[in-house]
Amino acid sequence: MTDGASSSSTRDQRLPEGMGGLAKGLAIIEAFSPHRTRMTVSDAASASGTTRASARRCLLTLTELGYLDFDGKYFRPQPRLLALSSAYSGPRSLPQLAQPFLKAARDELHESVSLAVLSGDKGLFVARSEAERLVTTGISLGTRIDLYCSATGRVLLSAWDDERLAAYFDRIKPDVRTRHSIVKKAALREVVKNVQKLGYATIDQELEMGLRSIAVPVVDERGNVVAAMSASTSTARVSTVQMINSFLLVLKANAAGLGRLTASLITNRDDRVDLA
Repeated sequence: MTDGASSSSTRDQRLPEGMGGLAKGLAIIEAFSPHRTRMTVSDAASASGTTRASARRCLLTLTELGYLDFDGKYFRPQPRLLALSSAYSGPRSLPQLAQPFLKAARDELHESVSLAVLSGDKGLFVARSEAERLVTTGISLGTRIDLYCSATGRVLLSAWDDERLAAYFDRIKPDVRTRHSIVKKAALREVVKNVQKLGYATIDQELEMGLRSIAVPVVDERGNVVAAMSASTSTARVSTVQMINSFLLVLKANAAGLGRLTASLITNRDDRVDLA
């Protein structure tokens, strides 16, 4: 094993004009792996061959920039680190890009978090991060669900103009799923309009008794809604108000992070995101 001090000294000699700091930061980033998902300052110094003071400065800078999270003892990678590898790895599918963000939201909310895209007149679930305490939703990868009755679907509908929405409501026949289901088309139109104003959608036992969900749009750099990110919970645990207050900011932050990484994805003419 190379001596840490010698390694650091050699690295600084090779990189004049202050670039030694960048090298140290990259060495710390490279030290994270599936087998090392958190590090203290001492861990980072040892793994990167730097002093504790240098490692601490690098870790705090990376935390300030949003690449790491710090809980007072451990530093952990955040989804923004994906952006560092996207230029090298080339275009990837939306589910691949989404998974770290879904996991981050799940770990913070302790609820299952999903991603759905438009597939004809339905929402197609393409990625999901399951919580330990499962909520029975019948949702799994590949599940398709009507747009009008789901939180993700209403978010996807909220991106449509009036003409497209009118054509959609003309051709669908809403079903009664529970006693809370909204099936009148005029009421559904108002619900979608409200989602456009609020920037998020909620459902309260409309799909299944005892189930509440909230969803937000994933917007790419061109302003297009490419997907909807959602979280579901039990009515016994969380009220609608609590869900909005506790879940919304977490979902919005992770949806925004995912949106920034979708520039390389292909949006087809029928508005379905390339899932290859």
